[in-house]
Amino acid sequence: MRKTSHIMLRAFLKPLAITFPVALFVLDMQFLWVYADDFIGKGLETLVILKLIWFASARIVNLALPMAILVASIMALGNLSEKNELTAMQSAGMPLMKILRPLIILMLFVSTGALWFSSSAWPTANAKFRTLLYSVTKQRPALNIRPGVFYTGIEGFAIRVEEKESDGTLNNILIHDHRNPERGASRVIKAESGKMTNDTARVELIIELHNGVSYEDQTEPNVRRKERLHPHIISSFEHQTLRIDLRSLDFDMADEGLFRNSYEMMSIPKLEDAIDSLKAHVEKERMNLIEYGRNGMSLFHDSLFADVTFDAGFPKWLHSLSRVERNSAFSNARDMSNNQVRGIDNSLEKIEGKSLRRDRHAIEWHRKFILAVSCLVLFFVGASLGALVKKGGIGLPIVLALMVFILYYIISIVGEQMVKSGTFSPMLGMWLSTIVLVPGAAILTAYAVRGGRSFLNKKFSIN
Repeated sequence: MRKTSHIMLRAFLKPLAITFPVALFVLDMQFLWVYADDFIGKGLETLVILKLIWFASARIVNLALPMAILVASIMALGNLSEKNELTAMQSAGMPLMKILRPLIILMLFVSTGALWFSSSAWPTANAKFRTLLYSVTKQRPALNIRPGVFYTGIEGFAIRVEEKESDGTLNNILIHDHRNPERGASRVIKAESGKMTNDTARVELIIELHNGVSYEDQTEPNVRRKERLHPHIISSFEHQTLRIDLRSLDFDMADEGLFRNSYEMMSIPKLEDAIDSLKAHVEKERMNLIEYGRNGMSLFHDSLFADVTFDAGFPKWLHSLSRVERNSAFSNARDMSNNQVRGIDNSLEKIEGKSLRRDRHAIEWHRKFILAVSCLVLFFVGASLGALVKKGGIGLPIVLALMVFILYYIISIVGEQMVKSGTFSPMLGMWLSTIVLVPGAAILTAYAVRGGRSFLNKKFSIN
C-alpha cells in the first residue's frame, strides 16, 4: 500500500477509534438516566445490567457510528490540512479525490458492514433488549425493609417494623399475611421483636418472632360477614417461626418470542414480506368496502322516479301509509342508515390501522439502508469541511460535527414524524435528511476539490 494511503488511514482511524466509543458511552449514559428508576432497588445482578447496556449500545449504533465518522473525517482532514500534509500531496499532483480514495474504499466497506448490521445484528439486539428491559421493569424490588414503612415486595405479604437495630434485630413487627385471597382469609401477626435470615439456598425468608399475638380470620362457609359468630381466632406465642417463599423476588426472564413479530426485530427480507402482506390486506379491505357499499345500498327507481306525484310534501306511496307505518318506515330507514355508516367507519378504521402498520414496517425497512448511506454522506461532508477549514484538534471539528449532525438528526426526526402522521410517504419522509444533505455534501466536495477558501476558513484561519 502506498505511503499516502497509510497516512490517510492512520489519520482517520485514530480519531474514529476514540470518537465511536465515546459516542456510545454518552448515549448509553442517556439510556441509563432514562431507565434508572426501573433499575434502582431491585437487586439486579451486575451481569444483567451489563447485558442491558450491551444490547442498548447495539441499538444506538445508528446514531453513534454516523456521528463518529463525521467527527473523525473532520479531524483527520483538518489535521492534515493544518500540518500542510494535504497541501504537500496536492502539490505533488494528487487531486483531492485520489488522496481520499483509500478512505472512500474504507467507507464503502463500513457502509456494507452497517447494512449487514442493520439487517441482521440490529433486529436480534432489539429483541434481546426489549425482552431484558421488560423482564427488568417487571422485576419486584429487592428485599429491603425500612423502619416505619410497609414493605409489599413479597407477594401476599405486607411487613412493617418500627425499629431496625445494627445486629439485624427488628422491634415492633407487624405482618399482614394475604396468601389465601380466594378464601377470604387473612392473618395479622404482631410481635415485640424478631430477626430475619435466609436459608442456605436463599429460597425462603425465615422470620423468628418473639412475644407476639396472631389474629387469623375464621372462615365460616355460607355465612355473611356480619352474622359470623367467630370472626377470627386470637393466639399468643412466645416464639414463632414464619417461613416466606422468596421465589417471587427471583429475576424471571421473559420469553423472547413475545417481541419477535415487532417490526423493529425484523430483517430486511422479513420486513419486505410483512409490507407486501399488509399491502394485500389493505387492498382487500378496500375491495370489501366497495362491495359492502354496493350490496348495502340500492336505488329504487319505481319509488323515487316513477312515482312523482306528491301530496303534502310526501310521495304518493308514502302518503298512503298510516302514521304508525310511516313512523316505523322512517325509524327503520334511520337505523339502516346508521348501521351502514358504522360499517363504513369500521372498515375505514381497519384500513387506516393496517396502513399505519404498513408504514411502520416501511419506516424500519428504509432505516436499515439509511444507516449505510448516512455513513458515506457524512464522511464526504466531514472530509470536505476538514479540508476547507484547515483546523485539527478536538475544538472546532467537534463544534462543526455537532452542528451538522444535529441538523441531520432533526430533519430525520421531522421526516419520520411526518410519515407517522400520514403527511409524507415512507420513502420521502425517511430519506428527507439524506435528500437535504446530499446536495450540501456535493457542493462542499466540489469546492474542496477545486481548493477554494470557504467563509469558515477565512473566519478561523490564523493570521
